[in-house]
Amino acid sequence: MKPAEKIEAADGRKRVVDLLARSELAELNDAWEALANKPEVQAVRGPETGLVMVRGRIGGGGSAFNLGEVTVTRATIRLASGTVGHGQSLGTDRKKARLCAIFDALWLEEATKAFVEGRLLQPIAQRIAAATQQKADETAATRVDFFTMVRGDD
Repeated sequence: MKPAEKIEAADGRKRVVDLLARSELAELNDAWEALANKPEVQAVRGPETGLVMVRGRIGGGGSAFNLGEVTVTRATIRLASGTVGHGQSLGTDRKKARLCAIFDALWLEEATKAFVEGRLLQPIAQRIAAATQQKADETAATRVDFFTMVRGDD
């Protein structure tokens, strides 16, 4: 694999892990139920819950500081084919973390990649985009444009 292909594959995997982490349990359950041939899954790690330190930056680009800790649940699984998947999510939902790991592994396999993309990842991306657009529309409705008027005799 060429270096450019490795970067592209990593970007794709990052997108998948991000979308799975932002998924809702109902979306994952629906996709799992729709999966015709459910794979044999072996737990490698977890699901386990712990704390992660969240860092922020003053003004978005200034000095970094510790904002606080958040609860995260993670899981790692291995399919019968040997493919390993990782899943994580905010909160303590162990089932969600496990399903995220399963769908991560299924995305890595060519036979089920299209199913995971079409049945799960695209709807999640559309939901997130719609929510982002709705928030932008609501924010734009409260926007106030200020302008300067020149007063006086010229």
